[in-house]
Amino acid sequence: MQSILGIDVSKDTLDAILLIDHRRIHKVLSNDLKGHQLLENWIIANQAGQVHACLEATGQYGEGIAEYLYDLQHKVSVVNPARIKRYGQSKLHRNKTDKADAELISEFCWKEKPGLWKPHSPEMKHLRALVRRSQDLKAQLQQENNRLKSGEKNPWVLDDLSLNVVFLRGRIKAAENKIKEIIKQSDTLKTKHELLTSIPGIGLITASTLLAEVGDFSAFESAPQLAAYAGLNPTNHRSGSSIYKKTRVSKEGRSELRACLYMPALVALSWNPVIQDLAERMMKSNHHKMEIVIAAMKKLLHLAYGVLKTQKPFDSDYGTQFNFSS
Repeated sequence: MQSILGIDVSKDTLDAILLIDHRRIHKVLSNDLKGHQLLENWIIANQAGQVHACLEATGQYGEGIAEYLYDLQHKVSVVNPARIKRYGQSKLHRNKTDKADAELISEFCWKEKPGLWKPHSPEMKHLRALVRRSQDLKAQLQQENNRLKSGEKNPWVLDDLSLNVVFLRGRIKAAENKIKEIIKQSDTLKTKHELLTSIPGIGLITASTLLAEVGDFSAFESAPQLAAYAGLNPTNHRSGSSIYKKTRVSKEGRSELRACLYMPALVALSWNPVIQDLAERMMKSNHHKMEIVIAAMKKLLHLAYGVLKTQKPFDSDYGTQFNFSS
């Protein structure tokens, strides 16, 4: 049996479980370069050879160790947390500690043999850094605008807030111009970006965010798999005839993708014929507004997968010509 390495990643630490020769070995390390080097030495000391390492897709906290192990020629899988959660539920996994999570991840890797991961290209990493910086600046701008509307009376504070709003708008514009420049300089990014923006509802920033956060769309076997990665599945709460809660988006999966698709879905409901047709059918079936918005977000992601898979720009026949939603 190949050695299995399950890693539960947090901001500061790595909880690692090594499955080797029917042994289960646990170690906690810091989530930094020193910790990564100690993990490498630990693998060597246990004579594990090439390991199949598995960790959850938790954003930037796990990227460093994933790339470190990949560069050492180990096999690496970065898995949607929802898959591991469902696997744990099927095994009646109840303990919730970092060590228990690492054990579950290692068992999942051993039993399920998830697909292998590879890091983003340098140009994609650059794009992702710019997109995330733009998002950070927009969040700061929203905070400052909220403060301006909070009832603050001090003239100096109001003036300073206004100055910072102007500054942040300028930095956002600069970041977006840089994003355009990076895309224009890369034939690969430019082609993908043009395909994505051919979809009504998906503009410059949404297309850039999808490319930055998804990376290699071809790494997903199907559009539903990509939608599950984003956590775009509705959660219903019903009990008998008396208890009912509004449908909401599942919080499993990549929140960055869900956030970037919400406003485009609202636009697409007015301008995208495929999304409009979907909404009309759902309204006739008495679906609630949020269910329709979630479905529109999911359909947009399916269409994004479709145009990149076929290398053909959007047309309204996608709804019948291709079955990306099955």
